Amino acid sequence: MASNKMWYTIAIGFLLPFSYAHTDFFTSIGHMTDLINTEKDLVISLKDYIKAEESKLEQIKKWAEKLDKLTDTATKDPEGFLGHPVNAFKLMKRLNTEWGELESLVLKDMSDGFISNMTIQRQFFPNDEDQTGAAKALLRLQDTYNLDTDTLSRGNLPGVKHKSFLTAEDCFELGKIAYTEADYYHTELWMEQALKQLDEGEVSSADKVYILDYLSYAVYQQGDLSKAMMLTKRLLELDPEHQRANGNMKYFEYIMAKEKEANKSSTDAEDQTEKETEVKKKDYLPERRKYEMLCRGEGLKMTPRRQKRLFCRYYDGNRNPRYILGPVKQEDEWDKPRIVRFLDIISDEEIETVKELAKPRLSRATVHDPETGKLTTAHYRVSKSAWLSGYESPVVSRINTRIQDLTGLDVSTAEELQVANYGVGGQYEPHFDFARKDEPDAFKELGTGNRIATWLFYMSDVSAGGATVFPEVGASVWPKKGTAVFWYNLFPSGEGDYSTRHAACPVLVGNKWVSNKWLHERGQEFRRPCTLSELE
Repeated sequence: MASNKMWYTIAIGFLLPFSYAHTDFFTSIGHMTDLINTEKDLVISLKDYIKAEESKLEQIKKWAEKLDKLTDTATKDPEGFLGHPVNAFKLMKRLNTEWGELESLVLKDMSDGFISNMTIQRQFFPNDEDQTGAAKALLRLQDTYNLDTDTLSRGNLPGVKHKSFLTAEDCFELGKIAYTEADYYHTELWMEQALKQLDEGEVSSADKVYILDYLSYAVYQQGDLSKAMMLTKRLLELDPEHQRANGNMKYFEYIMAKEKEANKSSTDAEDQTEKETEVKKKDYLPERRKYEMLCRGEGLKMTPRRQKRLFCRYYDGNRNPRYILGPVKQEDEWDKPRIVRFLDIISDEEIETVKELAKPRLSRATVHDPETGKLTTAHYRVSKSAWLSGYESPVVSRINTRIQDLTGLDVSTAEELQVANYGVGGQYEPHFDFARKDEPDAFKELGTGNRIATWLFYMSDVSAGGATVFPEVGASVWPKKGTAVFWYNLFPSGEGDYSTRHAACPVLVGNKWVSNKWLHERGQEFRRPCTLSELE
């Protein structure tokens, strides 16, 4: 029917004006011969229309075949597939941008069934915020793990199951997102990568003129005037009439002339340019540098003497009846603060039950606002979480009991079991689990005092990244499925242990599931007595 409608549109478009002007064609063969020419024009137009539709259908067919293979692979191992950050970004981009472009392509000529279905499904698609968030995650991974753009673009990441790569258009998109954030450092990196791939012969809809326009401005913003001029000249070779580039070139030449007038030698100018280029990247705080180094497995190392004091053992929970005959495996991860890991402490079956209970409730993870004491979302915590109570599942109840038996602390005043799943580039930047003295109302609504200790289950292995690091002391604890780590946030005196400041590193490749239990002060008075010394 759609094709017939188009035919009528074409026919009316050609015949109506002529018909209104000449209503008596039959009275003149000469006039009728004109209709032959009109019909010939219609046939030519019809053939052009058919070619256009066939070309359109061929594009759609190629798209469908490509997506058929991709979705077939992805649905066999969704978590593994999305564990690759490039796959996650491209999924956001496809559903937010590319499917919309396909919809526009077929809108007039596809059946109502497809359009109505598409309209219904689109409300559940990722939006611009999702696409931007995934792009920012790639940039965050690039910085944290010192990845060059070519490595990330080619998908050469450690432990990947489903290798994927970024097209020149994808690189251009990343550069544009960085540009909108006034992040000219990453704009330059990704625009250069897009340009490089096009120069290598990649066929793409990305336009070198647009890329050079963004790139030259980003370079100029970082103080490299010579490079900005060189890139602008290249742009003008491709498009001599480019208005902005011509204006920029005149401005750059004006600045260069002023520098010469001020008796600045070319050597001094080059030295200055080099100095400005060196300060491209944002100067992070010392903690940020330590945090990123620890995430890469670098940074501070424990001395051999301290290392010798770490042991592994069979632990019975201080002669807890449940574990005397069947003690659990425990090993020291760090000495100060003391961090211990329990091995084989949660089974695969329990993990799957916890995940299934949590999945329907997962929502953006929140943090305590120190000013208001209320929960809020934050850019430095990128994950989704859910809370599970012991009364709703025997498995959760059994896990709570296990934590109580092995820590010796009362879990009746603890917070519910929090289950967290980290997405693309998922992280939680350095933070304290306990409330400091300047946050007296942080846990006031709970009425159970401060967070005395943290128990953290690792419910998945992570192919690359995702460590729990302690920047103050240089400790890195790596995820291992079925294990849990435990540490005290407070000294026995009730004072906070500031060496427990920790972070969840961005997940580079893989899917990270954890669950944690925050235990509170109330109920521990006889289980962990207070001491007189503040830091004992």
